[in-house]
Amino acid sequence: MDRLVCGDVGFGKTEVALRAAFAVAIDGRQVAVVVPTTLLARQHYKVFTSRFAGLPVKIAQLSRIVPTAEQRKAREGIASGEVDIIIGTHAVLSKQVQFKDLALVVIDEEQHFGVKHKERLKELRTEVHVLTLSATPIPRTLQLAMTGVRELSLISTPPVDRLAVRTFVTPFDELIIREALLRERYRGGQSFYVCPRIEDLEEAASFLRTAVPEAKFVIAHGQMAATELEDKMSAFYDGKYDILVSTAIVESGLDIPTANTMIVHRADMFGLAQLYQLRGRVGRAKARAYALFTIPANRQITPQAEKRLKVLQSLDTLGAGFQLASHDLDIRGAGNLLGDEQSGHIKEVGYELYQQMLADAIAALKAGITEPAEEAWSPSITIGAPVTIIAVPEPTTVALMGIASLGLLARRKR
Repeated sequence: MDRLVCGDVGFGKTEVALRAAFAVAIDGRQVAVVVPTTLLARQHYKVFTSRFAGLPVKIAQLSRIVPTAEQRKAREGIASGEVDIIIGTHAVLSKQVQFKDLALVVIDEEQHFGVKHKERLKELRTEVHVLTLSATPIPRTLQLAMTGVRELSLISTPPVDRLAVRTFVTPFDELIIREALLRERYRGGQSFYVCPRIEDLEEAASFLRTAVPEAKFVIAHGQMAATELEDKMSAFYDGKYDILVSTAIVESGLDIPTANTMIVHRADMFGLAQLYQLRGRVGRAKARAYALFTIPANRQITPQAEKRLKVLQSLDTLGAGFQLASHDLDIRGAGNLLGDEQSGHIKEVGYELYQQMLADAIAALKAGITEPAEEAWSPSITIGAPVTIIAVPEPTTVALMGIASLGLLARRKR
């Protein structure tokens, strides 16, 4: 099985992974859950541990925030078969990790992983099942699903009482941001303040100290020491701070129901899927959520950035992630399904012919046909003039026909 599960942010993809992992683990096989960030690995580990508490399922975590001794113990448990479910970042792809009986690989937020990463996962075992989860799959992955190379499941029903996130694109204005952050604080919630670069975080912190002195904030980014990042994120989870000032590390799958206001500084510097995923960090409860994407007030943004922000603002309904991914597929092309390229068109044979050849090959394999069939189509050449190609064995005749053709063309030009 190689299945892509595509559902909007907060629509229950993790629940699908939980149930699939449980079915495999209870059967005595092993499961690898691979995520792009340490924060998401930490969150999934807590969710899996709490859901499977009291059940005969051994779960371990593998990422840089895990102490070295625990990492070594986890690897030994994977090799011996003692660990049923391993949850981790790219550390799971290390050659030091040897599975005893791997049956299922769950790739969460697959748009953050390259082709080589996914092929490495398949190499861990020959007959491994792959379950890919994403709200905004990359064009190449979506094309694989659309052509039938992998199976596709769509989760299109939002949770009960879920409200769409109110989205605003606005020039940076201190008063608007102050009001948005204080409104969230006074209704008992928390906020995200996301910057594109680590060097922008101190500027954002200085702004918050001056403009919003009533609120408590904490800074987090991916280059922090593992223990420091863990402590700060735990404090924010526990509600000790009103605002989390961070880079895009919060983009992937974080689930904090009390956080329902998102401020994105310099939104023009983020990609379309990134902005959509960031907006998905809020509005995960029954409260109305707000997302403010700020752009420079005294500087012109690029036409591409303006187009991205317009598309994002138009996709403000629940379940718009698949529409966004389809729009991205139209813009960037499907890429090379047999190679590493994840965007672009198949220029050598043409996109339509490539699609037809691919569909025919997939249909033949599904029907059990291994021998390639003779091609039913023939090429057509259009040069804008009537031409007949005749096989003439004698060179003299060919020369005479060529001279006659030239004379005919000369008379037509007159």
